[in-house]
Amino acid sequence: MQNLYLDVSHLDQRSVTKFALSEEVMMEHAAMAMAHLIRSRFAPDSSILIVCGSGNNGADGLALARLLRGEYHVSIHIPFGASSPLAHLQRERVETLGLKHSSLEGEYDVIVDALFGSGLNRPLGPTAIEVLVSMNRMSGYKIACDVPSGLYADGTFDEPIFHADITLTMGSLKRGLFSDAAKEIVGEIKVSELGINRSYYEIPSSWQLLEETDLSLPYRVHTSTNKGSYGHLAVLCGEKIGASVIAGSAALRFGTGLVSLISNENVTIPYELMQSHSLPLSATAIALGMGLGVEFCDDELSSLLDNTLPLVLDADIFYHPMFGKLLKRESIVLTPHPKEFTQILRVCGIADIDVTTLQNSRFAYVEQFCAAYPNAVLVLKGANVIIAQGEQFFINPLGTVALAKGGSGDVLSGLIGALLTQGYTPLIAALQGSLTHTLAARKFDKNNYALTPFDLIERLTCL
Repeated sequence: MQNLYLDVSHLDQRSVTKFALSEEVMMEHAAMAMAHLIRSRFAPDSSILIVCGSGNNGADGLALARLLRGEYHVSIHIPFGASSPLAHLQRERVETLGLKHSSLEGEYDVIVDALFGSGLNRPLGPTAIEVLVSMNRMSGYKIACDVPSGLYADGTFDEPIFHADITLTMGSLKRGLFSDAAKEIVGEIKVSELGINRSYYEIPSSWQLLEETDLSLPYRVHTSTNKGSYGHLAVLCGEKIGASVIAGSAALRFGTGLVSLISNENVTIPYELMQSHSLPLSATAIALGMGLGVEFCDDELSSLLDNTLPLVLDADIFYHPMFGKLLKRESIVLTPHPKEFTQILRVCGIADIDVTTLQNSRFAYVEQFCAAYPNAVLVLKGANVIIAQGEQFFINPLGTVALAKGGSGDVLSGLIGALLTQGYTPLIAALQGSLTHTLAARKFDKNNYALTPFDLIERLTCL
């Protein structure tokens, strides 16, 4: 896992006061990191355009121009002049090398965006808009210095915004780079250290970024066991039977010992899944909501849920009158997509908003929900999945567009349910279930539009 920060200015200042670094030292390291990136990917004599703002992000770009001058064909565009002391200093330095402000005409092998960085806090003006439109039209490889220009700290942006092939962010990872909206424009994300190792530069953060190495699969290590040793998931089988079959099949594939679909009537299901009309006495967790519809009356649901078993909830249950009561349970995982999360916020009295408003403030609404319901584990689906409980927040950036398919969410519920049956805490079950879900999708080596839920389940064997 890696730390995520809304803003790193306090980390920069801490480096100055605690480690006696100067802003100029950190700037030189930022420029050297960008130079190393370019040298590792582009041959000498490539043409490079560096577009520099008037502040310290622009000064980073000017320092880069100085480092590359003589090795590459470097041009600089400085639409706003230089306003910060370091920007003035770096501009003087590049001018001694013969570099002057040039136009945006022509094509370049590399375009470096050093306009605004992570400090942008106001809408773009006409000149900035014109510059960004011109940069985006260019066909060269695009590098964003710190963050793509136009991106705000909360991960939102106004058009236009710089569309990067790679973002080299300075010091530490910014949370805004991992909003759903930003995923389309940040490209590959790398971090540049600024004169000291990140272990010294950073301090603990309540927001964390999940990585592939955080995956921990439920391998069976004890030999003297039986199917009962690995739990029993009860999946409430509603009107859309297929959703329950998908969830149950995913759970069985992910290590739970037994899976029972609970239904009012006999339904046709795969042979490896069991069927019951009541909650099995051996059940160790319940999955509820996927394809539920109105299959069960309120009294039936109340009877099935009159216990303290861990729950994983999805889909239709968020619209059921008893959902508010379920939120009070100790062990509960919610797996909504954005529209369903707006319903949850409405039921909880936190906010009455539409999906667009939510997506523009995902981080803030997740924090508000977790403050109101600290026991509940939230898995907010999206391009970058947010998993949260209390004051702990995690982003899983490993998802793929192949998962944008009906039934993918049912697989996720089954994976989390499987881990709950095997004794994982709700938070760990949610984290590992989400990681497994996204990494299994990445194992799909066919066309990304072709993934089905059972393809996804099959890929669980390849992790």
